Amino acid sequence: MDIITTLFSYSFITRAIVVGILVSLCSSMLGVSLVLKRYSMIGDGLSHVSFGALAVAAALNMAPLAVSVPLVIIAAFFLLRLSQNGTIGGDAAIAVFSSSALAMGIIITSMTTGINTDICNYMFGSILAMSSRDVYISIVLSVVVLGMYILSYNKIFAITFDENFSRATGVKVDVYNMAVAVLTAITIVLGMRIMGALLISSLIIFPALSAMRVCRFFKGVIICAALLSMVCFFMGIVLSYALEVPVGASVVAVNLGVFLLLTAISKLKRG
Repeated sequence: MDIITTLFSYSFITRAIVVGILVSLCSSMLGVSLVLKRYSMIGDGLSHVSFGALAVAAALNMAPLAVSVPLVIIAAFFLLRLSQNGTIGGDAAIAVFSSSALAMGIIITSMTTGINTDICNYMFGSILAMSSRDVYISIVLSVVVLGMYILSYNKIFAITFDENFSRATGVKVDVYNMAVAVLTAITIVLGMRIMGALLISSLIIFPALSAMRVCRFFKGVIICAALLSMVCFFMGIVLSYALEVPVGASVVAVNLGVFLLLTAISKLKRG
């Protein structure tokens, strides 16, 4: 309790907790559909695109979110179109986008500002990276993501399990696939400041996989994933403060521990 009380006495940690919990909630809900559709690595690809966009923003001395959000949304659009048209497979398209964006970001950075502390924060995350303005923008965008997900829940459920049947019943599958990709892109950009480009995809993958070890129904998996994601993020913040380790790494470590624990419990129950 002393550690928790101390945590909330620092404004920058409070900002990180608020944004981190909102991002964890959004990413876990979207992650269930992405994992079930075997498209979970889109988070990794878009995070690298976001790093490239943040490098451009730093080079031009512009607001990071104002530059990265539209660029990553555009990348999500092209990534989805490439996969749907069969030009490049889903995993190959992600690899092309992620490696290219990361390379461009490093080149732009080395030619302008250089590899400084800010760029390292984008790569590995930092709770000091969130300004008050970033928090307000993140809250607004997180509410938009959650609102759109809730309103589109039935359609997202349908396209997750059977796109062909959904298309036959009149559901605009391409539109809702694009909506999921856009919402994922926004969530990735918001969370990358805290988790870093190399670790943000864990918020999409781990809670969904952990929840699937406990629940068998789609809605139950979503609720469980959301709860696990928020709890794991908060525990990661506490662990980071107590052990003086980076936040992103500690959050991933907690998520990994919960996943392994629930996997073991699930196997014991089946045995």
